[in-house]
Amino acid sequence: MVGSSHEALHRIFQKDPTLLTKALQKVLHVPFPEPREIAALNIDLTEIEPVERRVDTLLRAETDEGTYLLVVESQGKVDERKRGSWPYYLSYLYEKYRCEPVLIVITQSSSTARWASRPIRLGFPGWESLTVRPLVLGPDNVPVIADERQAEKDVPLAVLSAMTHGRGPQAAAILESLAAALRTIDPDSAAVFVQFVDSCLADAQAKQMWRDLMTAIQYFWRHPLAEQVREEGREEGLEQGLEQGRIQDRQEMTLRILEWRGIPVPDSVRERVTNCTDLDQLEVWAQRAVHASQAAELFADE
Repeated sequence: MVGSSHEALHRIFQKDPTLLTKALQKVLHVPFPEPREIAALNIDLTEIEPVERRVDTLLRAETDEGTYLLVVESQGKVDERKRGSWPYYLSYLYEKYRCEPVLIVITQSSSTARWASRPIRLGFPGWESLTVRPLVLGPDNVPVIADERQAEKDVPLAVLSAMTHGRGPQAAAILESLAAALRTIDPDSAAVFVQFVDSCLADAQAKQMWRDLMTAIQYFWRHPLAEQVREEGREEGLEQGLEQGRIQDRQEMTLRILEWRGIPVPDSVRERVTNCTDLDQLEVWAQRAVHASQAAELFADE
């Protein structure tokens, strides 16, 4: 199970390797050739000497123009040690595989993205022996996908958008669009993407809203991560098998989804939701809250 944003940010490319080449072509505008085949490689770069070095994700892309090694590094903050390790990774991989290595750095931080995009030049100024130019994916160039139809056209890219922009002002629209788009793909893939997004949401309110959205459309609870959340709920006394705890949870979730989406909740609607003790009815209202344009739509056709 993915337990951190660091892992999720690069493992999404293991789940869908084609997303990486699309990001190179459409986000970074690098004329990378269309791969015929992409395969995951061993990420361990350890030598015989007891010095362990590992890249985050390593893919081999076979194209009509040659074979490339796609080296993906998830970077949470500025780390000057990378000035030494990244050039080492690339030169070692070239020597081992005799394929051209391409370094891609992904981050959720704009400042880290600016730092990572600076070329690494080793040697005498103006006559550098080695220059490394990382290709960087971050909040400033990954597209914001806040439209449901756009998200449905490319669900992996919509997942990357949510992982990258999950703390910004458009987080609500991004997560809502992605939640709807996940309905259009197979449940197993959706469950994996749900976990990637959950791992990357640092903002507590956004994370709670994401879990509410996933609960409402029944994807989240198919995944092992749900057991962790249920355990957290048990510790809080909400998942002890008590009917009242489940009812209260659904009442609060329905209202939270509306409020998070910026939809005003009149007292009459709030009162009707909080007075309802029918768990099945509350489930229906929670699902309607994901798409409702006004609070009264919870009670449509009733």
